[in-house]
Amino acid sequence: MKTPRLLALFFIVSCFNVSAVNAAEHHSGHGASSGGGGGESGCLKPQLTKFLPANLATVAPGSTFSFLAFNVSKPEQIEVTVKAIPVEVTTEDKESFYLVKGNLPANLVNTTARINIKVNAKNPRCNGENGWLVKISE
Repeated sequence: MKTPRLLALFFIVSCFNVSAVNAAEHHSGHGASSGGGGGESGCLKPQLTKFLPANLATVAPGSTFSFLAFNVSKPEQIEVTVKAIPVEVTTEDKESFYLVKGNLPANLVNTTARINIKVNAKNPRCNGENGWLVKISE
């Protein structure tokens, strides 16, 4: 009679433990890679979001752009290019993510260009890449 109760209690405790592990994994911010591990399971892929200006927006040459970078350990890992031209960016540490800002090259005129972002991590399996297109006017 006690065995079914013990099994039910064990099942409930196991469910709570799995939930706590998932919460810790997904809400760890950009400082998470300082812990142990190093395997693929300890790797959080960078998330690059909130691209401004919006995809396919028309902008002036030299315009400012920005995006948010989650799961990045150090801002030095972030590389940005526009039409294969390296772009210098500034980063603001917002504790759980970085706000990244830069300017489009002023010499790109009357063209469409991709703002390409690469995040290079220690482990190549943890690298990330994303980007978006903008239309640059005259």
